[in-house]
Amino acid sequence: MAIICPSILADSKEEYSRQIQRVAPFAERFQIDLMDGDFAKAKSVSLDEVWWPHGITADIHLMYADPFKYLDQLLHLKPNMVIIHVETMIHHMHFAAELHKEGIKAGLAILPETPVANIEQILHSFDHLLIFSGNLGHFGGKADLGLLSKVAEAKAHHQDLEIGWDGGVNSDNAKALVDGEIDVLNVGGYIQKAKDPENSYKLLLESLA
Repeated sequence: MAIICPSILADSKEEYSRQIQRVAPFAERFQIDLMDGDFAKAKSVSLDEVWWPHGITADIHLMYADPFKYLDQLLHLKPNMVIIHVETMIHHMHFAAELHKEGIKAGLAILPETPVANIEQILHSFDHLLIFSGNLGHFGGKADLGLLSKVAEAKAHHQDLEIGWDGGVNSDNAKALVDGEIDVLNVGGYIQKAKDPENSYKLLLESLA
């Protein structure tokens, strides 16, 4: 069964807390989206302001130009996983190795215009591939199902790779995404902007049943 993973994307401590409180009662895993105002033009709360409730599996999607500058903070937070972008100019495998030393999973995100061929030589160092179909730093992206072709390309040589999707997930397309072998559905606006976020979460689960 695929995992429904609500996203947290906030530009203030107050909004961050509000979003956490909206999903914590029902979500077992969520993704914290962080932007530096450089790689992603929007800017979020800082790593110093990041927290999550006990018992929640938290992934951090780091939309930063230079993730290495924040490695010590990330290791101290000990999330389940840290996802970085292949489009950043760092040594991706080295970063993944540092996470793995501390028992933290490593994820690699790929923007729509980046071909899987560009990451083929480094995918073996990662536990998760995040296919990004949204607008960096914003809720409300559009799910381009044509990007599902990247799943087969990635799994051709990395069959055990967990595949995530970020961008435009809703109850109308969730089943098609999972049928396309997506393991983790990162859901932003469909849940966070809903009047009843828990009901939206349940509708997603029902659409997969």
